[in-house]
Amino acid sequence: QVRLVESGGGLVQPGGSLRLSCAASGFAFSLYAGNWYRQAPGKERELVATITSTGSNINLANSVKGRFTISRDNSRNTLYLQMNSLTPEDTGVYFCNARLHSIEYWGQGTQVTVSS
Repeated sequence: QVRLVESGGGLVQPGGSLRLSCAASGFAFSLYAGNWYRQAPGKERELVATITSTGSNINLANSVKGRFTISRDNSRNTLYLQMNSLTPEDTGVYFCNARLHSIEYWGQGTQVTVSS
C-alpha cells in the first residue's frame, strides 16, 4: 500500500521554525522527485519546493527562498521541509508529493499555523 505521511506541523509564532517530515512507504521512493505544496485558506495549492530523486538539485518558490529548504534521506524514505523565519503568510496545509513521470502520490497534509 502506497503511503505518504506528513508530520511536524503545528502552531508557531512569527519568526519561528518548523521541520516537516514525510515518510514514504509502498513504492520506490528513491526513484521519485519529492515536492512540497501548500494551500492557504481560500487559495489554490502552490508548489513550495522540489528536490530531485537523488537530492542533487532543488528548487524553491520565490516566496520561501532564503527561509525554507528541502532535503531527503532515501535510506529512510523520508522527505523534509525545514522552514525558518515563518510569517503568517506561510499558514496553510502542507502536502508532500512524490512524482515519477506521470505517476504521483500525495500525502494527507499537515497544518501549519503561524500566529502570535
